[in-house]
Amino acid sequence: MGRFLAGSIAALLLVAAGLFWWQGQASRESVALEAKSDPPPPLEEIPPEGDENAVGEALPPTATPRTREEKRFDRYDRDRDGIIGRNEMLASRVKEFRKLDKDGNNLLSFEEWATRTIDKFDGADANHDGRLTRAEFATTAPAPKPPAKCKC
Repeated sequence: MGRFLAGSIAALLLVAAGLFWWQGQASRESVALEAKSDPPPPLEEIPPEGDENAVGEALPPTATPRTREEKRFDRYDRDRDGIIGRNEMLASRVKEFRKLDKDGNNLLSFEEWATRTIDKFDGADANHDGRLTRAEFATTAPAPKPPAKCKC
């Protein structure tokens, strides 16, 4: 009975501590929101074309060129927080996973995963006896890659 009472009291204390922490987070977020609600600065009027008092460049600014790696990073970083999470990294594989998952249960059986190999085997097995002869196996060889062209 004493253990039950002590456990109950400990659970209530943990819940109370969680509520105080949650309350503190909420007040901190509301302060941050109030600070961001300042009105935007007034926009300057654009001088008409040919105005002699106009100051500035005649051409609009150009975007800075991004490297290939920065573009690749941005494609994966869906929420634009500067960090790629596991779900963001795996998101590019969802379409291929859906193609493999034939029964749609979000689980891949060995047969679903090995579909390409099974299809390749079935295509090579000319007499459909479930076994490959040397001649049948030779048809499964990958096509040779063409020699690389010199970019001299």
